[in-house]
Amino acid sequence: MSEPQTIVYTDGASKGNPGPGGWGAVVVTLDGQVTELGGGAPMTTNNKMELTGAIQAFARLQGTAGPVAVYTDSTYVIQGIREWVHNWKRRGWKTATGTEVMNRELWEQLSALTTARGVRTISWHYVRGHVGTPGNERVDEIADSFARRTPVVLYEGPLSAYPIAILDLPDDTSVPARSKRPSGASHSKAPAYSYLSVVDGKPMRHATWAECEQRVKGRSGARFKKATSAAEQDAILRGWRFRPEDV
Repeated sequence: MSEPQTIVYTDGASKGNPGPGGWGAVVVTLDGQVTELGGGAPMTTNNKMELTGAIQAFARLQGTAGPVAVYTDSTYVIQGIREWVHNWKRRGWKTATGTEVMNRELWEQLSALTTARGVRTISWHYVRGHVGTPGNERVDEIADSFARRTPVVLYEGPLSAYPIAILDLPDDTSVPARSKRPSGASHSKAPAYSYLSVVDGKPMRHATWAECEQRVKGRSGARFKKATSAAEQDAILRGWRFRPEDV
């Protein structure tokens, strides 16, 4: 990064759509502090929780200065705040077909917070879900825990003591071109060929995400990623400076 900036990861989840839901956010501020946020609702939707995660992160940042980079696996949130919201406002919060904009109240909250901060100071980044990006995996865990009503300890403290490699940012954060209109449907995820992890400098291949998660969870500096083919698995290992035969 050429300029210091606050890093934010957000996510939302619902068990059923609608159903019990949760949201999560991790905020890393310029003073080297990490704050995890999370919450839930008894009956909600995935899109509402995705929006709520972003709203709560920006609410937490009120009164702070500097640029903000937001990482989320929701194309709905990114395209909505960067593109659709301007047309919705111009049409009196109507869609192109004349219907009411879904989740209007939440969109108004997020728009107000980002406008107050200055939209030019905010960059939105799409991160692919469940491919091993530490920040995304953590907010997913927080959101899922609140949706399931299971205990989760939220961290607040110095970055130096945070057990997750939150600054291990993805290289490609472009929004997939196939998502053109707001939709309540979740995007499909490619099946895993394998999961890869590195702990204490040692790579390992796993057949399931559960095995991979068990190895990396709570391990400082751990890296992990999903491969969807043998070729991608080899490419990931080479990118981590290992040979395919090392696993």
